Amino acid sequence: MMRDTNRAASGWINGLIGVLIFSGSLPATRLAVAGFDPLFLTAARAALAGLLGLAALIVFRQPRPRRDDLAPLATVALGVVIGFPLLTALALRHITSAHSIVFIGLLPMATAIFGVLRGGERPRPAFWLFSGLGSALVIGFALGQGVTAAPIGDALMFAAIIVCGLGYAEGARLSRRLGGWQVISWALVLCLPVMAVATLLLMPPSFAGIAPSAWAGLAYVSLFSMLIGFVFWYRGLAQGGIAAVGQLQLLQPFFGLALAAGLLGETVTPQMLASTLAVILCVVGARRFAAAPLTRGENAR
Repeated sequence: MMRDTNRAASGWINGLIGVLIFSGSLPATRLAVAGFDPLFLTAARAALAGLLGLAALIVFRQPRPRRDDLAPLATVALGVVIGFPLLTALALRHITSAHSIVFIGLLPMATAIFGVLRGGERPRPAFWLFSGLGSALVIGFALGQGVTAAPIGDALMFAAIIVCGLGYAEGARLSRRLGGWQVISWALVLCLPVMAVATLLLMPPSFAGIAPSAWAGLAYVSLFSMLIGFVFWYRGLAQGGIAAVGQLQLLQPFFGLALAAGLLGETVTPQMLASTLAVILCVVGARRFAAAPLTRGENAR
């Protein structure tokens, strides 16, 4: 009993650390795209994190994934290594990070939906009610902000949420058997050849004039957002249960809005806060009717 309690507590701690790290991703990306092209940024962050992930797999002598793991790992890679970073980087050229963070309130719901689709669960009708209401709130927020001023940015953020939700769901399933940090490391390694070549091809002719803040943003999204955050996040999901620890992600919009205001000096309006809170309440309801706890046999590694 004590062991289960300690394991659950460890899962909550690891999950909270992961959410805190991810909360800085959009503000850091906003800083990075001020100096780097979004395509170069996406390739460079994945290549740098991939080299670190490869080194960790070699040092700790991790066995290669099975052949039937390759397709799920490719899904994780396309969702969280390539899709989400690229789409958010492109979006942040059109909208502020404070605006984009409100969309992150849909990420837990997207993860739950893909968990339902991939896991074959049968949620109650209340789940779809909360999911639809949450989506309507986010769309209403975008329209209220003047979607005609930056429709591309909003569309890119919606696409980013979809691919990231799919990547999270696949990663959570794999982490039960492969281990949390191993899943993200293998996904990064899978992309490494392409991302390394893309980094060299997309590299700017000169790095002169790039502000230190842009370099800091690149360093953060490469080391923390792309690798370290997933180490804590997937470990937390495996230790404390996807349903329970996954709800910590609902705090991410609040942490992100605070960072956007404190570090970037962006304006956080009462409407943004109200929209974020309303979406979070909807996601809480949706997750309650959709998620299922891990079994005892699904251990973290």
